[in-house]
Amino acid sequence: AVDGALNALEKVDYPNQVTATKARPPIVPEHAPEFVKTVTAEIIAGKGDTLPVSVFPDDGTYMTGTTQYEKRNVAVDIPVWEPELCIQCNICSIVCPHAAIRPKLFDPKFLEQAPPEFKYIKAKGKQLEGMLYSLQVAPEDCTGCESCVHACPAVKKVDGEKTDFKAINMAQQLPIREREAKNWDFFINTLPDTDPSLYNIETVKGSQFAKPLFEFSGACAGCGETPYVKLMTQLFGDRAVCGNATGCSSIYGGNLPTTPYCQRADGRGPAWSNSLFEDCAEFGFGMRLTADKLKEYALELVHELVPDMYEELAGADQSKQEGIEKQRERVQLLKKKLGSINDSKRVLALRDIADFLVNKSVWAIGGDGWAYDIGFGGLDHVLASGMNVNVLVLDTEVYSNTGGQMSKATPRGATAQFAAAGKPRPKKDLGMMIMAYGNVYVAQVAIGASHNQTVKAMVEAERYNGPSLLICYSHCIAHGIDMARGLHNEEMAVKCGHWLLYRYNPDLVKHGKNPLQLDSKEPSVKFQEYAYAENRFRTLLSSHPERAKELIELGQGDCDRRWRLYKHLASMDYSAFSDES
Repeated sequence: AVDGALNALEKVDYPNQVTATKARPPIVPEHAPEFVKTVTAEIIAGKGDTLPVSVFPDDGTYMTGTTQYEKRNVAVDIPVWEPELCIQCNICSIVCPHAAIRPKLFDPKFLEQAPPEFKYIKAKGKQLEGMLYSLQVAPEDCTGCESCVHACPAVKKVDGEKTDFKAINMAQQLPIREREAKNWDFFINTLPDTDPSLYNIETVKGSQFAKPLFEFSGACAGCGETPYVKLMTQLFGDRAVCGNATGCSSIYGGNLPTTPYCQRADGRGPAWSNSLFEDCAEFGFGMRLTADKLKEYALELVHELVPDMYEELAGADQSKQEGIEKQRERVQLLKKKLGSINDSKRVLALRDIADFLVNKSVWAIGGDGWAYDIGFGGLDHVLASGMNVNVLVLDTEVYSNTGGQMSKATPRGATAQFAAAGKPRPKKDLGMMIMAYGNVYVAQVAIGASHNQTVKAMVEAERYNGPSLLICYSHCIAHGIDMARGLHNEEMAVKCGHWLLYRYNPDLVKHGKNPLQLDSKEPSVKFQEYAYAENRFRTLLSSHPERAKELIELGQGDCDRRWRLYKHLASMDYSAFSDES
């Protein structure tokens, strides 16, 4: 190889000045904020070392919502919407890892400003009479992963037979880039966000009309983690405070130079910070204590300074989004009243913390390496505290960010670094361990197997007035799979019983109901059928076929035993524990 390279060397006389007639496009669009143009763009261009310290924020905070200006154009093919086949289910949107495909409902009057090739159809539903529906792809931000195409349930039929043509199909990006970029610009900047009164945000379809406050991250194409993070921001992002363990989710979540967390139209969005790998749960715990203490102090000041508003502010029902928005209106009225009070020091203090009268949704986010292994002690401590902290575990069953090392979440038989001959022991059942406390909301979900159960569990977890643990199956490139079909692998994991869907809600005990609701059906395929579709299991067949056979059989036993145990627990009678009995 070396000799061949030396023999193939040729001298090239290149010109000593630029001869090209085309200029490179700007790093970021002209309409980008000044900070993005002068700081972010310089880092993207590889010139970050030339920037003086003085241009960076001096308090450690950093501008959010900047991934929208990158326009990476990394996809060779992107999805194209076929309106006449669409059933308006919004499944394509909920599974999109990069928030690059979005639906909107809008008034026909906005079509006067629409580009000539902008697509839309009549919105379905009695309450949507006279409204239009559109589904738009961000052509320069899409990664071309195809998750939306594989998830789309609307298939064209010819003579009663299904074809491969769906309501979303892949097409080359370059020929349609300019056209779809104009459509996207109109969709985002001219069409208003969908009126919240037109949909139920606690459903699959409704949740996707809410703007995702996590968009265009640097995660792998087809990532199995980001749909959960994105969904969390659609449901609670306007009041979310996030502590993020170091790992994949911190790299695509807060890596410079751009930030995927963003804001809705009124400027509200998630506050985010990265913790040490092992300290994420405690980090979120501190956020919870701080928010609660500031709310308590704010109410003390309200009681002294504006006593006539104390009862309604202290007793406001904020369990749903409507209640949250009404509380914000009360806070605005409070601030207005503070303007006529002369107790300046205390007034200033209340004005500074008045927004904490609106409930904060606190989330500790991280992977299985943190939750099952390195940070388990802290996680256990926080969940045992009884405090209202929501824990989102993005379970890829391996240390993904650091190169694919085995974790306690790795299933039996899978290969990984430190488990080259297949992991000999079963996967740690984190959910079962935490359910033993009896007062923690626990759910296990897989968006590829059930979109509805995922949304329902996330809503219940956040609404539960206490600690909650949401364990999310996240397919990963480290599994050695076709990432375009990652959602199918999630479904197979559930069908074979390797990954059970369930929700454990302690509040149900008060009504004499079993807190454990098993959302999975009885396993219908063998563990081997699921496992050998992934390289992490299949590679052992080549190197150690006998061991591979042994571990797969043991893995089947794990699935059978797990199903019987959960089925038994879910069938227990709790009527004697009812508050009414």
